[in-house]
Amino acid sequence: MALDSSSIIIALIIFCLSYTIKYNYLKPDCVFLDIEMPEMDGFQLLASLKYRDFDLIITTAYDNYAVKAFKVHAVDYLLKPIDSDDLSESVERVKANKTKNELGFEIKKVLESIAPKSGLNKISLPLSGKTIFVKSNDILYCKADGNYSEIFFKENKKELLSKKLKDVEELFHNKDFFRVHKSYLVNISHIKEFVNNEGQYLILDNGTSIPVSRSKKHTLFQLLRA
Repeated sequence: MALDSSSIIIALIIFCLSYTIKYNYLKPDCVFLDIEMPEMDGFQLLASLKYRDFDLIITTAYDNYAVKAFKVHAVDYLLKPIDSDDLSESVERVKANKTKNELGFEIKKVLESIAPKSGLNKISLPLSGKTIFVKSNDILYCKADGNYSEIFFKENKKELLSKKLKDVEELFHNKDFFRVHKSYLVNISHIKEFVNNEGQYLILDNGTSIPVSRSKKHTLFQLLRA
């Protein structure tokens, strides 16, 4: 497979510990990562990296449950022996993400999906003069409003948070939320319907319609089916 001078930077990680420091220095656009490796597994390697703005392609001979869960947040998933056409298609997807400045979009989701889960399942929301603690399931969605974000709850309640939506996304940290659009962060447990008619949008449990970007549809469906 020929790659020209505008192509992505690729890192192939084989032996973990000896390559981690070099990898943080190289800052690749894409990592082909095997899950089963001698010194540490793929999950442990990702958690040890400081630089994470890359797309992930899993290459493995194993098709077990853990790998399938990992697959949800990867750009692609290649079973060994790897087919050359499948490999080419995977690289093209990474190049498309680089063009759209979306490299590494799902890496945070990967790390969150394998992190130990807390039994409390509450989110702290710093408001004007106070902090409230809410169950993640009580939040339907969040909407960007300039440098602020509107948080919409069940029972038709809403709060205004003095944070941009990307900061709210980080604040919620692995609480079943997904950025379906540049202006919307949705609790996927409250999605009732996906409509593909005169545009793409979601219908939530309370009847609210939320637009979905075409680039987010594939990942959204993987999360909903996981």
